Amino acid sequence: MTPHLIALLLASAAAAPPTSPSSSPQVRADNAALAATLDWADEQDFDFASRGYLGTIADGKIRDAAGNVLRDLADEAQFSGAAPPTVNPSLWRNAVLGAKHGLFQVADGIWQVRGLDLANMTVIRGATGWIIVDPLTGAESARAALALVTEKLGQRPVVAVIYTHSHVDHFGGVLGVTTAADVAAGKTAIIAPDGFLEHAVSENVIAGPAMLRRATYMFGTTLPRGATGHVSSGLAAMGTPGTYGLIPPTDSITPGNDRRVIDGVEFQFQLTPNTEAPAEMNFYLPAWHALCLAENANASLHNLLTPRGALVRDAKGWADYLVTARRRWGADADVLFTSHFWPRWGKPQINDYLLRHAQAYAFVHNESVRLMNQGLNAVEIGEAIQLPAPLARAWFNRPNYGNLKFNARAVYQRYLGAFDGDPANLDPLPRADLAPRLVAQMGGAKKVLAAGRAAAAKGDDRWAATLLSTLVRAAPDTPGAKPALAAVYRQLAWRAEAAPWRDFYLTGAQELEQGIKPSPVTNAAGIAANLSVAMLLDSMSVRVLPERAIAPMTIAFEIPDTKERHLVTVGNGVMLHELASTDAAQATLVVPRRALIGLIGGAVKAPDLMAAGQLQIKGDLAVIQRFMTLFQPPKGDFPLVAP
Repeated sequence: MTPHLIALLLASAAAAPPTSPSSSPQVRADNAALAATLDWADEQDFDFASRGYLGTIADGKIRDAAGNVLRDLADEAQFSGAAPPTVNPSLWRNAVLGAKHGLFQVADGIWQVRGLDLANMTVIRGATGWIIVDPLTGAESARAALALVTEKLGQRPVVAVIYTHSHVDHFGGVLGVTTAADVAAGKTAIIAPDGFLEHAVSENVIAGPAMLRRATYMFGTTLPRGATGHVSSGLAAMGTPGTYGLIPPTDSITPGNDRRVIDGVEFQFQLTPNTEAPAEMNFYLPAWHALCLAENANASLHNLLTPRGALVRDAKGWADYLVTARRRWGADADVLFTSHFWPRWGKPQINDYLLRHAQAYAFVHNESVRLMNQGLNAVEIGEAIQLPAPLARAWFNRPNYGNLKFNARAVYQRYLGAFDGDPANLDPLPRADLAPRLVAQMGGAKKVLAAGRAAAAKGDDRWAATLLSTLVRAAPDTPGAKPALAAVYRQLAWRAEAAPWRDFYLTGAQELEQGIKPSPVTNAAGIAANLSVAMLLDSMSVRVLPERAIAPMTIAFEIPDTKERHLVTVGNGVMLHELASTDAAQATLVVPRRALIGLIGGAVKAPDLMAAGQLQIKGDLAVIQRFMTLFQPPKGDFPLVAP
């Protein structure tokens, strides 16, 4: 980045053109104040993000099997130059860097395809073929990435696929680089950390619908691209729609069994469970002095609690694993690469990065706990905590993905839960009851609307959002209430340094003005096909309507292909299930696991399975019929910003 561009970035944050319709004087002042604290003289990331570039997809388009364009990489060209007044300057820098796409050489035998999807696909040259690390989210983007590799580096078979961890953007595209038949024939090995399959499949089973709804907000999937919409996911430009798949591992890396020679290449693995993912691993390649830190190290602060929802991650354990990796390989590694962002070269750079990145996670943990033990609650800790300047000035610790406030609140939640110790919050009023009472107490809807607008005019947007969101909850049809709240959410978005926060605010504004937009449809049948019977029954148990499940009943599920028998008992409003119970059941379903997945998922009907010999019912048919009436399907597009 040139000094001229640095000046433009700072100037754009300081003063928007008079014609700008959206950013308030307070937003511009806040962004200018932030920009003044950032280390614009550090341009190293621009070198690292461009180094080794070999080219990109010729027409820049990623297509599905029918030729439909799923994503046009030409859209990324808009993310260059000065930060517009509607984007936080730090986040705009992240977007500019993330807009780079194509094939990049990391070392003599290591390459990465970056910018075609949310994650990177790393390609390692083995003795006879390619070793693929993290085959992206969908088969279409992975297939395009492999085609680019073939075009630039030549045709070679894929002899192994490594999943670094259990999130879909790191395994879902596997069918774009290999086939289940090749894996079954031993032509391609699938290698993953211990516990991978269970976590990869189960993460979205219980709370999946709610997580997916919130993910629409977090990743801005219904927003337009551009300076007033989605600019970056924080980890990369954006994910690419496609077809998700999963081939189970043929080899699991386990404690004490963490070294492999794969197609002539030595790998030294480090298991890092319960860090960024429940099942995750780093690895070192001695032949190239190359260290891969999966998604445990990034060019941004990460989430300890992702806003889409998940279990709280262990900040202390995360920091400890980074320290261990530095101690184990820091003196030898010449290049460090990750599952997102760009590599880093040079021992001094790598060791400084690992140390200060680990210190950032350790600080969030330690300082949050210190303040917790001083009596502050989660929100107060988030308001008080600030990274020390030597950590905060490092670009790789900026909150472009994970937000510092949110992470501090997550540490509190991990240790103490949601309750803050104040007796008034033991039994709080539901928001549908609380909001009308507050509005009435403040003098009615017109006064609250006026107060919200006045706060917004002063740039006090957090207070304005509190007032106006309360009003929208209490009286959503109040003229002007929803537009006023949407305008405030946009001001908060223009300030947000974290991409998920920006997208949450903007999607909330969009929903207030346009109603709920349908969530993008994804084809995840290839992942669902790996559900265990226990997971399927778990998913059913959280959909039971209690009032329909008072009378007792028992049903057995016999799964001939896996030789399992699960006994389901229903009564008192609850469904339970047990494996290997020999107790008698009122009715029994004999059905293969894959057929059961299709039946529960609605892909096939019971009469069709029976006609095909895939389903047999024994015992009391009336019990089966009543059992099928117990369940309420999840509501995929429930409102988040209005009643």
